[in-house]
Amino acid sequence: MPIYMDVHNVPGVKAGDVAGAHAKDLLHQDDYGCKCMTYWVDEWRETIFCLIEAPDKDAVKEMHRNAHGLVPNKIIEVSSSVVQSFLGRIYDPEEAEVNNEGLKVFSDPSFRVLLLTSTTDPVLLRHQLGADHANELLNRHNQIIRKMIAEYGGSEVEHGGNGFIISFTSAAKAVSCALALQHELHGMENLGIKMSISAGEPIEKSNKLFGDAIQKAQCMCAIGKYLQVALASSVKEMVAKDYSTNGNGFFTLPPQDEQLLEMLFARLEEHWQDPDFDIEDYCHEMAMSKSQLYRKTVALTGFSPNTLLKEFRLEKAKQLMKKQHYNVSQITFDSGFTSPSYFTKCFKKKYGLLPMSYMGMLG
Repeated sequence: MPIYMDVHNVPGVKAGDVAGAHAKDLLHQDDYGCKCMTYWVDEWRETIFCLIEAPDKDAVKEMHRNAHGLVPNKIIEVSSSVVQSFLGRIYDPEEAEVNNEGLKVFSDPSFRVLLLTSTTDPVLLRHQLGADHANELLNRHNQIIRKMIAEYGGSEVEHGGNGFIISFTSAAKAVSCALALQHELHGMENLGIKMSISAGEPIEKSNKLFGDAIQKAQCMCAIGKYLQVALASSVKEMVAKDYSTNGNGFFTLPPQDEQLLEMLFARLEEHWQDPDFDIEDYCHEMAMSKSQLYRKTVALTGFSPNTLLKEFRLEKAKQLMKKQHYNVSQITFDSGFTSPSYFTKCFKKKYGLLPMSYMGMLG
């Protein structure tokens, strides 16, 4: 059966009240074919996140509605292993104490700080350096990162990208880990390692677990430089007393520029597969003139809007190649290009090999 996570935004929420509501869910779960696995409650942020095995989202809503009336603000389907890697558990914490009323009461916030690392595409790295040298570098890189994850109390998150997503309960530990990685990974320029740190709740605007925090980190990584640590403004505030982030390889943006950067990439994420999406549409989506969009995009990313759109589509094309055994024509049109010859030309110029050669190296 699918597993869902829901979020309840409840002003003034208290851990004891949530324990009582959870007990009522347990009494009603069988009526709706559900299994209430656990929950997280954050009194300061006034949020509750429930993890429930259920036939569908409607069963989750109706169980909550009839148990105590607290209908979720949003529900998403999740993987239990990914929840475990982000949050450290999928059942009630073992150390939770039972009160005089027989309720397990615990306050366990789900807010996490995420350290994201990215590297050069391993396929391209093997093409550039040869398989043996590339694999040696990648293995050394992975060993170093996993050693630092253990040392600083992080948790490696499952994902399909190049690099790592590491979950921390503490912003200070995330930043300390990133600084240690700067030192340990120095001299591995061929890997093109970048890092960024963001933070957030499991469910916000995105329909993916921690999707908003990951998207922000990916945006910051995209414009960062080798071994820089790009800090989201919220994380910068969290560690301001402990770290000077105006140097030491840190990179930050003013909040308004950070928000604009996210919007630029969010619009691309929405429309990259649409071959009719052009710069006029981009301007409309961003509510900017062509000159404004050009100026802002170049200032933030170093690319013109046209180039940014093309680069974004090329990266998405590589992702499609890794997921499906497509031919070049299918990849061309599924990634928003209108001509296989133009797509091939752009791919060769960007990555140094033809799309067919790249697909042949995927094994």
